[in-house]
Amino acid sequence: MPKTVLSAVLLVLACLLVPLGALSTWAKHGIGDRDSYVATMAPLASDDAVRTAVADEVTGAVMKEIDVGPLQGTVEAFVRDAVRSFTHTAAYRTAWEAANRAAHDAVRRAWSDDSDGAVTIDLAPITEQIKRQLADDGVPFASKIPVRHTEITVLQSTDLGRLRQSFHVLRAAGVWLAVAAAVLAVAGVLLATRRRGAVIATALGAAVAAAALAGAVAVGRALTLDDLPSDISREAGGAVYDALTASLRTAAGVLVGVGVLVALGVWLLPRLRGSARR
Repeated sequence: MPKTVLSAVLLVLACLLVPLGALSTWAKHGIGDRDSYVATMAPLASDDAVRTAVADEVTGAVMKEIDVGPLQGTVEAFVRDAVRSFTHTAAYRTAWEAANRAAHDAVRRAWSDDSDGAVTIDLAPITEQIKRQLADDGVPFASKIPVRHTEITVLQSTDLGRLRQSFHVLRAAGVWLAVAAAVLAVAGVLLATRRRGAVIATALGAAVAAAALAGAVAVGRALTLDDLPSDISREAGGAVYDALTASLRTAAGVLVGVGVLVALGVWLLPRLRGSARR
């Protein structure tokens, strides 16, 4: 095989591995690692749509357990206000972090196993805090509220389908796909007869591949929200999706920017040198 053909093959493979490398790194260190996952989900404690969804779930669970007759509507509004107030406290953020740490095992099982169960976050610690707060405020029925496992769904594992196998492979690959992309790019450039042109083509190819990844993440968001059950808030679901894919979108954006800047810099360098010599 001629060196030019081999160089082209290696550079094309390098560009194709760019989005796969970003995905594998995200799968390994973004979703697969418990601490990273908890840190990713932590800011959602301050997201208004997520707080509203949590307040609705906890309020609904509490109101199923009490009956105050004609005052049911008034009491429900009171409980919802109490829950909403609690979601602005440090105690809520601590409970949210603990709940997500406990939920990480379910997230990993959903992506790795053939389980059909949904990935949920147990809101029982928040219900316990609300019960205690209502009791401290002297609400008569507060002591009768049972603390049950109230769950909010963050992922439907039945929708993952064939993605499980791909995710498992990507997670196993980790950063090595990104390393392979870099090695192939270097080898391809070294074999090229016109190295400056090879660098420009590789940089632009990597930028296009990264842009395609960003587009795929955006399409995935739309499809995920369309598949949400009617009882799950689309705003909260969108916030969760955006949080989970934030590092992936950032990586894609950085790769696009770096690719364009490298290509532009390599293209301009000889022209700037020529201008300086005149």
